[in-house]
Amino acid sequence: MSDIETLKKELPPFEIFDLIPEYAAAGRIDPEKIDLLKWAGVYPQRPQEDGFLMMRVKVPTAELHAGALRVVAGIAEDFGRGLLDVTDRQAFQFHWLRIQDIPEILDRLETVGLHTRGACGDTVRAVIASPLAGLDAREVIDVRPIARAMEGTLSGNKDFEDLPRKFKISLTATPELEGIHLINDIGFLAHEVEGEVGFDVWVGGGLGAVAHLARRLGVFIRPDEVVEVGRAITAAYRDHGYRVNRKKSRLKYLIKDLGPEKFRELVETEYLGRPMRSGPPAPVARFGGSDVLGVNPQKDGLNYVVLTTTVGRIDPQKARRLADLAERYGQGVLRTTAFQNMMIPHVRTEDVAALVEELRTLDLEPRATLRGTTIACTGTQFCRLAQTETKARVAGMIDELEPRHTGLDVPFVINLTGCSNACTRYQVADLGFMGALRANKETGAEEEVYNVHLAGSIGQAQRTGTKLRGIVPATRLTEYTDRVLSDFGAHKAPGESFVEYADRVGHERFLPDMVLNPERELVNG
Repeated sequence: MSDIETLKKELPPFEIFDLIPEYAAAGRIDPEKIDLLKWAGVYPQRPQEDGFLMMRVKVPTAELHAGALRVVAGIAEDFGRGLLDVTDRQAFQFHWLRIQDIPEILDRLETVGLHTRGACGDTVRAVIASPLAGLDAREVIDVRPIARAMEGTLSGNKDFEDLPRKFKISLTATPELEGIHLINDIGFLAHEVEGEVGFDVWVGGGLGAVAHLARRLGVFIRPDEVVEVGRAITAAYRDHGYRVNRKKSRLKYLIKDLGPEKFRELVETEYLGRPMRSGPPAPVARFGGSDVLGVNPQKDGLNYVVLTTTVGRIDPQKARRLADLAERYGQGVLRTTAFQNMMIPHVRTEDVAALVEELRTLDLEPRATLRGTTIACTGTQFCRLAQTETKARVAGMIDELEPRHTGLDVPFVINLTGCSNACTRYQVADLGFMGALRANKETGAEEEVYNVHLAGSIGQAQRTGTKLRGIVPATRLTEYTDRVLSDFGAHKAPGESFVEYADRVGHERFLPDMVLNPERELVNG
């Protein structure tokens, strides 16, 4: 077993919460147990020797009230040097924390219904609940009650505190709009079959250095079976998942070896004690959810407004203003999305223009442009695993490119991550960039570069991207992206997605050496 497996057997991971006050009082973390802080949502920040920490905060059902957002803003201001991130798992992330402050931070979060239990570690992480739940007319059921029921029974439950690796779950009732299930360990997709509402179930999705998209179990289960089936699948993974090599311990490897049919049989016979009903697949989202931006009508006649952050980074002042706006123009609630954006629902049509104008002054305008469809991970600023800078670089790139490419009639997804771990899912983007280091051929000095993964999608194509030959130097990232976007905009057909366009003209057209070589023109489509 790995060292972390041994550690988990010595101390049940959720018991780390009992030790945090002791560490805070001493101003020191037991180095033998520091990895268990992940179960409390806490990681050492880069550089680890400086002693600062980063923290992820779960937002149950992806919804919080304005007062909770003000508390989050206050924590970032009081303890985190004014830095606040929205993640691509609908969470908030703080930086620059000290162990001495963690107890007070946890207490503040608890007062507003937020917490960090199971935000990280080898357990059930935050459950991705559709931010459209209860709002969009196309949904067949509101999944928020199911997401709430998963709190404590799946996520944060001691029965699942010692899984082989992290475990991620998603829920949606608008599968024609959202495809995030493809990269989760379990994805539940509600749809209607012959007048009955049930859930299609997918298993074994996960990215990382070796990407696997989820596969269907081939079932159609009732809403009241979802939590039970989720517990059964999770227990099967807990008991049968691989623990020797952590690089091959995710559920995706068990599904690869068993296949979905045998895994379904295992779940039914050993954990449910009954067969699940078979059923057809749910509808497919053409763009996987990246197109759910801007102002959208709700089924009750109001509107939900999806505002765009820049790679998830906001600050306490903006967060407080958002809380004020949610109270002034909505019903005092906000939601987080799986694309590092946020939402203000329940806005009257006559108030939309005023809200949009106020959001514009905050650089959070609800717009269906590159800003809303581009995400980036933490990068070398704080992450110990990253090899390249990410957020500032991508923010600068979007500032430069967004005004040039406003005419696209389809979303264009850019996902950039600072290493191979795929925290921001580079394998399923139109342009996916994976950061790396290499020696400069001329100087020998180490430089930041990006591998390109082309035309992946959690939308209709349901595939990982093609890894292209060659690399893009960090210094030419904006230039490369601009040329690809310009080529796409100039030669695409109306309504044609980038995945469709790349398949039509050939992926080699976008090889870094081809695009960046000034002596060679792109071949006309």
